[in-house]
Amino acid sequence: MSSALPARPAPSGVTVVGIGADGWDGLTGAARAALREAEVVVGGARQLGLLPAECGAERVAWPSPLRPAVTGVLAAHADRRVAVLASGDPLFYGIGRALTEELGAERLRVLPHPSSVAHACARLGWPVEDTEVVTAVGRPVARLAAALHDGRRVLVLSAGAGTPAEVAELLRDRGFGPSRMYVLERLGGAEERRVEGTAQAWPHPAGDALNVVGVECRWDGVTPRLGAVPGLPDEAYESDGQLTKRHVRAATLGALAPAPGELLWDVGGGSGSIGVEWMRTHPSCRAVAVERDAERAGRMARNAERLGVPGLRVVRGTAPGALAGLPVPDAVFVGGGLTTPGLLDACWDALPAGGRLVANTVTLESEALLAERYRRHGGDLVRLAVAHAVPVGGFTGWRQAMPVTQWAVVKPPRPSGDLPA
Repeated sequence: MSSALPARPAPSGVTVVGIGADGWDGLTGAARAALREAEVVVGGARQLGLLPAECGAERVAWPSPLRPAVTGVLAAHADRRVAVLASGDPLFYGIGRALTEELGAERLRVLPHPSSVAHACARLGWPVEDTEVVTAVGRPVARLAAALHDGRRVLVLSAGAGTPAEVAELLRDRGFGPSRMYVLERLGGAEERRVEGTAQAWPHPAGDALNVVGVECRWDGVTPRLGAVPGLPDEAYESDGQLTKRHVRAATLGALAPAPGELLWDVGGGSGSIGVEWMRTHPSCRAVAVERDAERAGRMARNAERLGVPGLRVVRGTAPGALAGLPVPDAVFVGGGLTTPGLLDACWDALPAGGRLVANTVTLESEALLAERYRRHGGDLVRLAVAHAVPVGGFTGWRQAMPVTQWAVVKPPRPSGDLPA
């Protein structure tokens, strides 16, 4: 039989204590002891107000914005025993992440409290492992759109009292008006409260700022259904015709092979569909779309927000010049402008070893360019042809779309001693 190892104090004296709406009464003995022994307690004003008089430490409220102030606040008290208060579990969308990144995990002692997600799932009877979590704290509520699938359960971590109404509006707009919503306020505290209703007819005024929104997703059966894999319906996008069509888009994302945490350059983004669907594959995927046309750049941003990935970064400018200074990509998609002098070279040079490049074209001139690059670098050169059934008089026939030539390649490591080509 094994016993739990005692928590090891951080060398810097920084202890992070999770606290809930139940305040001091809900803390463990170890958490209370850490707060009693601290010389300085740092936290939000609401959290500091939960401490009793027996905690005689100096109380320091975080300034706003919080993240840039973390290093300075801790440095000002580097020679004292410091405790930091966090809501619930400090490492679940909490201050614990910032502290870990600033100080290193080995310099922290973290004493977690049950998270708001644990409390909410307990109240609703939802298995935690089957419940998706989206945070609206410091992030757009639009991110919820990517998590909406009929029959799924989602918890939204609210930014304030107005978040439930924003969630209801988004659900109605995205075709999920029949969804059941639950607003759980002050979870774990004496003033805990729950209200519910459908998004379509959300009846409740704004309540307490400390709340979590539960959503049982119900699709209205009318709005175009969006799946979880690349190849969304073309009508899901606002477009002027410059759109990588559905079947080619699915093949393109397959060749780009997104993985969690990776960054894509979508060069000549058009409607932004490749960048959008790259980001929809995982919440941590990132994309930068480069577009010279102002109207199209605005359209890309609107598509990204509507489809649940408002974090798509849109860069106005003409490649290759607009690529300078962008973060190193894991993959690059070139959907237009292939004959622009220096564009393919700039994209290739920006990729690290193991990075992927995919380029699509419908013109003979660009196809010849891709054939030459295929000869030089290898990879896969394919032609994608799609035909759709259409009426032909009283019968049905095939209408062929313009074939797309696609070059997909993985950049190999440079042999030792080799010079750039």
